[in-house]
Amino acid sequence: MSSDIDSSCRADKQRILVEFVAVTGYHRKHAIRVLRPRAAGASPTRQYPVLYGADVREALVALWEASDRLCSKRLKPLIPILLPALERHGRLDLDGELRDKLLTISPATMDRLLSEVRAVARSGQRRRAGLSSAVRRSVPVRTFGDWNDPPPGYVEVDFVAHSGTSSSGSFVQTMVLTDIATGWTECVPVRTRESGLVIAAIKRARSLFPFPLQGVDFDNDSAFMNELVVSWCRSQGLEVTRSRAYRKNDQAWVEQKNGAIVRRLVGYGRFVGAEATAALVRLYDAVRLHGNLFQPSFKLREKTRIGARVIKRYYPPAPPVERVLAHPEVAEVDKELLRAMLATADPVMLFTGIRAAQADLGRRVDRRGSASKATGTGRH
Repeated sequence: MSSDIDSSCRADKQRILVEFVAVTGYHRKHAIRVLRPRAAGASPTRQYPVLYGADVREALVALWEASDRLCSKRLKPLIPILLPALERHGRLDLDGELRDKLLTISPATMDRLLSEVRAVARSGQRRRAGLSSAVRRSVPVRTFGDWNDPPPGYVEVDFVAHSGTSSSGSFVQTMVLTDIATGWTECVPVRTRESGLVIAAIKRARSLFPFPLQGVDFDNDSAFMNELVVSWCRSQGLEVTRSRAYRKNDQAWVEQKNGAIVRRLVGYGRFVGAEATAALVRLYDAVRLHGNLFQPSFKLREKTRIGARVIKRYYPPAPPVERVLAHPEVAEVDKELLRAMLATADPVMLFTGIRAAQADLGRRVDRRGSASKATGTGRH
C-alpha cells in the first residue's frame, strides 16, 4: 500500500516539475533545486569564502585592457604569456600569491569579476542576453523534412536586407513569404525593423495570397521572435514555427526566392526612407502577378540519398497559379477569382511595369559611399 502511495506521489511530483519547467524555461536540474524543500532554519544560500578580492580584480582589469578586452575564454590561455610581459616592463608588480591566483582563475570567475567594468566600457548599457530566448523556446522547430506535403496556406517567411555595403543605421527590408504547397510568393517591403511594421506586412501579405494563410515558419530573427509578433500570429489562428539557428536549408523554399526574385530584380543597393519603400511596393505589385501567373518554377517531388550521392526528382515546371488551381484543398471561390485575374493580366504590360519600377529604384539607390570615393579621388 505504501509503495502505491509513493509511486503516486512521485508521478505527481514529476508532473509538477514538467509543468514548472515548461512555464519558467528553467533547466530541469535547476528547477529541481528551486522546488526542493529546505529544512527549517537552514540558510537559503551556501556561504563560500572570498578567494578573489579587489586586488585580483584590479590586476585582472589591467590584463583585460592590455589584451584589447578579449573574452575570458581567450584571455585565460593568454595570461601566462601576457603577465610576464607586463611585469618585465613595470606595468604590474605582483606578489607570488596574487600571481598564482591570476594563473589559476577560471573564465567564469573572470566574467564575474569583469562584469561591472564591462558595463562601464559599454557606456553603462548592460548586455541584454537572452532577450527573446523565452519566446524562441515557446515556438516549435520545423526543419525542411518536417513539412510532409502540407495544404496551401503554410508559408516560410524571411527578410532580405537592402543595406548596401553597410548594415549600420536604418534601411528598407523585404519580407518574402513563400507557400510550400504551390510556390506562390509574395514580397512586402518594410521600412524599419519594428514589430508593428512587421505585423502590418504580414497583414498585407494575407490579403494578397489567393487562399487563407494557416501557418507561418520564421527564422530566428528577433524581428519575428518577439512576444508581440508571435502573440499576434497565434491570436489570428496562425500556426507559428521556426527554423534551427544557422541552418538555412530549413527554409529552403523561401531562401531560393530571396535570390531568384528579390536579389535578381532589386540587387544589393541600399534603400532608405518612405519613397524607396513606395518604389519597392510598385515593383512588387507587378512582380507578384508576373511571377505567380506567368513564370514556371520547379517543385521538388522526392530526394533519395545513395551513399554520398543525392538524387532529386522534380514535378514538371508550372507557374504557381496552375498548382493553386489544381489543388483540391483550395476553395472554388478562390479559384474563380484566380481565373478572372489570369484572364485580365497582360504579361507584356506587367514586364514593362517591372522594368519601369527597376529604373526608378536605380535612381534611388543610396550613393553616399560612391560619392565619397569620387570626392576623394578628385583630391589627388
